[in-house]
Amino acid sequence: MNTDAAKQQTEAMLIVNTVADDPFAIDVAHHFGQAREISDLINLKRFANSEFCPRFIQDEGERYATGHSLDGRTVVLVSTFTGNWTRNGLAMCNLLIARAAKDNGASSVILVEPDLYYSAQDRGPRPEHGETVFARDERDLDKFDGQPFSSLLYAQLLRLAGVNEVVTVHNHSASVQKLFAREFGGCFFNLSPAALFADYLIRHEVSQADPAGPGLVICGPDAGAAPFAREVHGLIEASLSRLLLRPPVGLLFMTKVRSGERKVAITPAPDSPTQAGDLAGRDVIVFDDMVRTGHTIAECCQVLKQYGARRVLFVVTHFHSSDEVKENLNHPAVDAIVTTNTIPAILNRDMQGRLRKKMLVLKIEKWIAGFLRKNWLGLGPCHDGPPYALDMSSKNPRWVPHEHMG
Repeated sequence: MNTDAAKQQTEAMLIVNTVADDPFAIDVAHHFGQAREISDLINLKRFANSEFCPRFIQDEGERYATGHSLDGRTVVLVSTFTGNWTRNGLAMCNLLIARAAKDNGASSVILVEPDLYYSAQDRGPRPEHGETVFARDERDLDKFDGQPFSSLLYAQLLRLAGVNEVVTVHNHSASVQKLFAREFGGCFFNLSPAALFADYLIRHEVSQADPAGPGLVICGPDAGAAPFAREVHGLIEASLSRLLLRPPVGLLFMTKVRSGERKVAITPAPDSPTQAGDLAGRDVIVFDDMVRTGHTIAECCQVLKQYGARRVLFVVTHFHSSDEVKENLNHPAVDAIVTTNTIPAILNRDMQGRLRKKMLVLKIEKWIAGFLRKNWLGLGPCHDGPPYALDMSSKNPRWVPHEHMG
């Protein structure tokens, strides 16, 4: 496709955001190839009574019938948990922007919400409220007694407001995945960052490993994380299969038994391909989809070190930088942390706090933009190189070669 045709296609899609000057949305628009600034496309105004009233802006001189300024256009709404906004407030903004797009002629609205709101509220108080991968017992039902089935309500409100398709990243809930796929007629895209993490590890971990050494181990800390760990392991193995000399990459599954609200016992699963006796002197990479307290991960990393792991790297998609997380993951058993900016506040050094010394962030805006270009326009990415950018503190010890890390 020639450059002019590609430009016309990209101009048929408008990328806007929920919060003014949101860097995540601005970077997605840049990598997508959108020439106009988001601030020139939509005005996110608020009345004196605090009510939100978005307004799409058109260039002066453009001719269109009132109420039809977006005829035939696809609006991509990028919404991330950022700034001083609550998720509740951002969700309401999403609804009003989607309705503004449709009320002015947009043919389609795509919501890009990397950390999908209300996903933790993925079931309700009745057995039919949610399709879980486990049988719901009375204890699980009681936990949601008196609450709404919020994730279903959110999906229904998005549809009512005019959203046609939803894009998110590494959503952990089978119930949410099923209900969003159903509500949006299959137009729900839960993007897996496995290839991003595999690419990063191959470039920065595997490439530094001694082919004759003990190699790396990919670890799933519990049954829920095991499929993702297996996916990353498979991608690394496939990439390394072309090499004559390559370090071994093991696969370890852990199992946990809760004995209290904050107490778990973690051991290698009996059917794990790699076992405790295989960990001595090896670097172990622990994967999970999200971290909200860090208790389980800190315990898992301690156990791995007790089994003789040389280094333990924690890789997680969604990082909620709470005081509890910073306290728990500051444990010396956690040597380094790699995450994404699905929750952009993690890029704020104050939000990272003491963890900035061991944290690296993969910025995924280029990856999101590439998915939009490929899936809706059939175009390739605008830029070469990895589909992510690295962001780390200058105090991060990962700047220092492994042998000098102590």
